[in-house]
Amino acid sequence: MSKSLVIVESPAKAKTINKFLGKDFVVKASVGHVKDLPKSKLGVDIENNFSPHYEVIKGKAKVIAELKKYAKTADNIYLAPDPDREGEAIAWHIAEEVDGKGKKVYRVLFNEITEKGVTEAIKNPASLDRNKFEAQQARRILDRLVGYQVSPILWEKVRRGLSAGRVQSVTVRLVCEREREIKAFVPQEYWSITAELKNEEAGGKEGQGASFKAKLIKRDNKKIELKDEEETNKVLQEIEGKDFVVRDVEKKERKRNPLPPFITSKLQQDAARKLGFTAKKTMMLAQQLYEGIELGEHGSVGLITYMRTDSTRVSADAVKDARVYIYAKFGREYLPAKPNAYQGKKGAQDAHEAIRPTYFEYPPDLVKKYLSKDHFHLYQLIWNRFVASQMLPAIIDQTVVSIGADRYIFQANGSVIRFPGFTAVYTEGGTHLENGSDEEEDAEKLPLLEKNDILNVLGIMPKQHFTQPPPRFTEATLIKELEELGIGRPSTYAPTLSTIQDREYVVKEKNQFVPTELGFIVTDLLVKSFPDILNVEFTAHMEEDLDMIEDGRLNWLDAMKEFYTPFKNSLERARVEMKDVKREETATGIKCEKCGKVMVIKWGRNGRFIACSGYPECKNTKEYSTDENGNIKAVENISEKTDEKCPNCGKPMVIKTGRFGRFLACSHYPQCKTAKPLSMGVKCPVEGCGGEMVERQSKKKKIFYSCSDYPKCKYALWDKPVSENCPECGFKILTEKGTKSGMIIKCPNEGCKYNREQ
Repeated sequence: MSKSLVIVESPAKAKTINKFLGKDFVVKASVGHVKDLPKSKLGVDIENNFSPHYEVIKGKAKVIAELKKYAKTADNIYLAPDPDREGEAIAWHIAEEVDGKGKKVYRVLFNEITEKGVTEAIKNPASLDRNKFEAQQARRILDRLVGYQVSPILWEKVRRGLSAGRVQSVTVRLVCEREREIKAFVPQEYWSITAELKNEEAGGKEGQGASFKAKLIKRDNKKIELKDEEETNKVLQEIEGKDFVVRDVEKKERKRNPLPPFITSKLQQDAARKLGFTAKKTMMLAQQLYEGIELGEHGSVGLITYMRTDSTRVSADAVKDARVYIYAKFGREYLPAKPNAYQGKKGAQDAHEAIRPTYFEYPPDLVKKYLSKDHFHLYQLIWNRFVASQMLPAIIDQTVVSIGADRYIFQANGSVIRFPGFTAVYTEGGTHLENGSDEEEDAEKLPLLEKNDILNVLGIMPKQHFTQPPPRFTEATLIKELEELGIGRPSTYAPTLSTIQDREYVVKEKNQFVPTELGFIVTDLLVKSFPDILNVEFTAHMEEDLDMIEDGRLNWLDAMKEFYTPFKNSLERARVEMKDVKREETATGIKCEKCGKVMVIKWGRNGRFIACSGYPECKNTKEYSTDENGNIKAVENISEKTDEKCPNCGKPMVIKTGRFGRFLACSHYPQCKTAKPLSMGVKCPVEGCGGEMVERQSKKKKIFYSCSDYPKCKYALWDKPVSENCPECGFKILTEKGTKSGMIIKCPNEGCKYNREQ
């Protein structure tokens, strides 16, 4: 008897779906894309309507052969890759490869991997979506045209291995521009005055014994700004000895509404803030939660809906399940009379629901024992946000007290949560509130105060402040910026942030993105030569065009032609006019000690260095430093003997400092040129990796530690590794870091809070 063939992307999803469909179905996985543009060439025939040349991805011939075998005997073929543009492209390419002649080929979309979701999708299949496929194809070709035609120019002018991209290059530009804002920022002095007050006038009144603080806000009913100490002292003199009298007490009820369930970008932002996850890690964990996790006797269960979405829409069944859960767990008083509904953002694609739990019989605490620590924390975050989205608002009693001191007005604010509402389940907290507020809802409670109360002054505290520069981007804030500017889509944020780090355009310092010298150089070159590609509005417009192609409102070829004509002109100019950083030399005034010629600043693979202008006859090179006056000074290499012997000649190994930081080298150099990274004596903690942690130096001359098996293993740390297992999570190493209060030992495993003083 023939069976129907269902083709999904991942083996994990295939396993979960298989148990729902029964013996009449065979479920197989394509393991991602099966065809793509070739790696070795452009693969786009620009002169022939941008016709792409797809080829089978290396290693996928065997997968395609297996799918063809099952397709031959199947009555029906259901193509079920992920329900987005990438998934649609995979479905089209599979359809082209498997022999579907005479067979019924359908496209099915699984928004959730549940029995109901899967069986309903199979019962109501659709056709392949040409518009969605063409939108993905247009994006792929655009990215290929930019990457494969701009990158070689960077190889020629800067160094090999660099890349450019529509979204990635704009993202690096944002980081560079923010850094320049920070460097150009000039702090402005300002002062504040705070009074510590107490009401003892009517001591019998309950709550009047506590002291509280009030801040100076007005003079003569106008906002006051104190620019320096002199101005501040004048105010202090004026209010000295004056009565502080309560002029007004305003009490009002404020509601804080719950937030909508997660869309992709908000999940990435919250996971970064609360769990310390990178966007890449968040999406990997979410993909696994969506495809299915083994829950003991329950088998493989898809715990969340599809994780790439920018819609806040949820199904009526899901809302009903949430309301039943809230009623049972929290009571009727937490449940709104009608379900909460949320307005989607402008331009949001509404094909998929928001990210939410699929089964309410699997609350986080019940399945915790089956999940890894990271899976549990992310699942709990998604669960709590969705439950909270269907609860009543929090009700806050807010009190604002105005206190007069002659012509000056001080203000005290207090708030008390009268009803926690949704905050019983979920809060963002601190300065990360999405409604723009930076208030802390647990602010101290003010004592009981009434109009005309005369207050005792316990102290007047002037304080000097300085305005702060804009903060560097974190993963959360950079994703938020990209989202607000309309750059990229839910599926592109994580790979973009990974790529700009892999290309060494930016590095992370204390979880903040800092552009490297290379990032600045490449950005400046691209901004000058490709102003459109590096333009935020232009990039956002291209994203809108892709959405219009998907909706059938724009022909993909028209979009390509509109893009390529000006781009081609920029390409031709850039090949001729772009500054050749590789060959650029700047004289230093320092003489080469080997041949007497002038040393010049050059750009190399590892940044700027000074070299003899007599190259190639003289190959003398050195690191250099620049003092505050811009004077250049050569940095001599130093060496330090160790007990380790050279494995090749037996001479002592020495620690040297070069362009790459410290390393071990044979003391018998140049006769013996043996060298290797400086090992920390700590094994790499990545499962299955046999490398060890070694000391390296970043482009900004900062020490870090990474696996000796790089680039195969990319594990790296800023803090010095220690060969000790974490007593809380079992991670294979700890790290040590010096602080003002001493040495701190902590666990580098994301999500683990273990730390101790040494």
